[in-house]
Amino acid sequence: MPYDQLFSLIEDLVLCHSPSGAEGEINQRLMELLAALGVEHWLDQADNLIARIPGQNPDRAIAITAHKDEIGTLVKSIYTDGRVLVRRLGGSYPWVYGEGVVDLLGDHATLSGILSFGSRHVSHESPQKAQQETKPVTWETAWIETKRSPQELTEAGIRPGTRVVVGKHRKRPFRMGDYIASYTLDNKASLAVLLALAERLTHPPVTVYLVASAKEEVGALGALYFAQRQPLEALVALEICPLSSEYAIQAGDTPVLLAQDAYGLYDEGLNWDIRQAALRHHLPIQLAVISGFGSDGSIAMKFGHVARAACLGFPTHNTHGYEIAHLGAIAHCAKILEHFCNDL
Repeated sequence: MPYDQLFSLIEDLVLCHSPSGAEGEINQRLMELLAALGVEHWLDQADNLIARIPGQNPDRAIAITAHKDEIGTLVKSIYTDGRVLVRRLGGSYPWVYGEGVVDLLGDHATLSGILSFGSRHVSHESPQKAQQETKPVTWETAWIETKRSPQELTEAGIRPGTRVVVGKHRKRPFRMGDYIASYTLDNKASLAVLLALAERLTHPPVTVYLVASAKEEVGALGALYFAQRQPLEALVALEICPLSSEYAIQAGDTPVLLAQDAYGLYDEGLNWDIRQAALRHHLPIQLAVISGFGSDGSIAMKFGHVARAACLGFPTHNTHGYEIAHLGAIAHCAKILEHFCNDL
């Protein structure tokens, strides 16, 4: 079937845990893949993983970013009966994940527990009754059952601040013809685009930095650090793009170029260049203005870390949940940006 190789690569990346600020597992896998491609790469002090493609003009540079962190939760407190309370890390909601296995990424070992909301066979005497009728489940009313003693949890290095994510066996992507469905396509699918560019770009007109950025879900911290220290003509963020009735975005294999998001306008000139690269090479592209969203590009541009920014994404159902995207849209993002870089 078409897109088999792309699906397998995204699956590989999805199964690497990478909650914001605890991104070591995905770092290791990306470094292995970049080393196999023979591409220069390194980790900076902000935990960004950067690949450098030298350009014909070493005095000019652009960056293409795809954040490598995922949303999740972090431990707030541990009870004597082994229950663990957590709070959100990025834009996570307990009702999206449902009751089921989660992985607690301890300092010394990863332990699994069950995200729990309480029994259903209750009356109004129990607080869980309201969740069936009038109130959504929140992190404040959910907990994780570990059936471990506090000493066992301590020995595994589970403590306040420990990251918690959906259990690895629940994250394995599901194939739906030309579509992929999975947790954390945001933004593991975009990392697959970065790797495709690392393989295809050989000697572009300007130096291209391919940045797997850190801690995007908690404020684009990695991209801000990188863009502040590396002079760039432009920064292009790779992202998901939410499908909703409020946006004029079509599902399918056509990528989306954003004109504006919650953090402000993207650069019209840079968007024009990306659109022209798509047009010249007969590649599909659509435009959108969205809210409730930000990217490495819009945040870096808002705070003056880069003069020009753009965001190219693939239409996605159920963003920040069990996401569904067309593999062709992801592949087209790679092709558009390959031509964009080579046409500069």
